[in-house]
Amino acid sequence: MPTPTPGPRPGAALQTIAMPADTNANGDIFGGWLMGQMDLGASVLARSLAGGRVATVAVSEMRFHHPVRVGDVVSIFPTVAELGRTSMTLDVEVRIFNAENGDERRVAETRMIFVAIDRDGKPRPLPVD
Repeated sequence: MPTPTPGPRPGAALQTIAMPADTNANGDIFGGWLMGQMDLGASVLARSLAGGRVATVAVSEMRFHHPVRVGDVVSIFPTVAELGRTSMTLDVEVRIFNAENGDERRVAETRMIFVAIDRDGKPRPLPVD
């Protein structure tokens, strides 16, 4: 089996590297930082689906499976779970890649709900294809 290599992960809406400034008291990456990255990554897909501005309105069942370490490449993978009239529900998975040991694993997941909004911040219908 070939050794995984660092680089863009197909299907990832966002990728970044976990840095020392983002650690908690244990030296692992702070969960709040990871939640922010999940929101940003999911927003990329949500904005595309909405054709513009969106607001995060709910996050449910945030689960952390493994710690993220400094230097890990963090990839955010959002997928559509449900589309409503003005809202969309996205399942969001976080995977890490560690270039030093080739480890690649799922580290967190959640479900997020976004609403398409207009310039005034009011809900608006999603575009119809």
